[in-house]
Amino acid sequence: SRSHVILTLNVERKGKDGAPSRHGKINFVDLAGSEKLRDSGSSGTNATETRNINRSRFALGNVISSLATHRGAAYVPYRDSTLTKLLMDAIGGSARTLMIACVTPSARYYEETVKTIRYAVRTGSIVNQAATVKVDPKKQLVFELRRCR
Repeated sequence: SRSHVILTLNVERKGKDGAPSRHGKINFVDLAGSEKLRDSGSSGTNATETRNINRSRFALGNVISSLATHRGAAYVPYRDSTLTKLLMDAIGGSARTLMIACVTPSARYYEETVKTIRYAVRTGSIVNQAATVKVDPKKQLVFELRRCR
């Protein structure tokens, strides 16, 4: 079956000499390709699957457009699909986002290739806040008190 795939790696770096640990998260996302329903000839379950894939890609495109064009926008439509809810912290805030687009040089798929490239360019236009290090305040206080000895 065709679907989106998300692999999330949670990374932790233990602090030296009692320093608080640091946490990070990396999301690897493989988006299923969009298809025109009439061109694919899908029916039944496959047609429903194709519609859902296209709907979630459209919602992700809306989120990317909102972040790229309305810097500091009050409303970003993360809740429009499960995909955008899962990727909320990966494409907004202080995250760094990189998109690798797979396209074909075939003239037969020219329109889809151009759309994919535009999608990737919009993703590259996202400007997020500067990265911040989040530390548990209690652990930070203990670390600072121990360091002052």
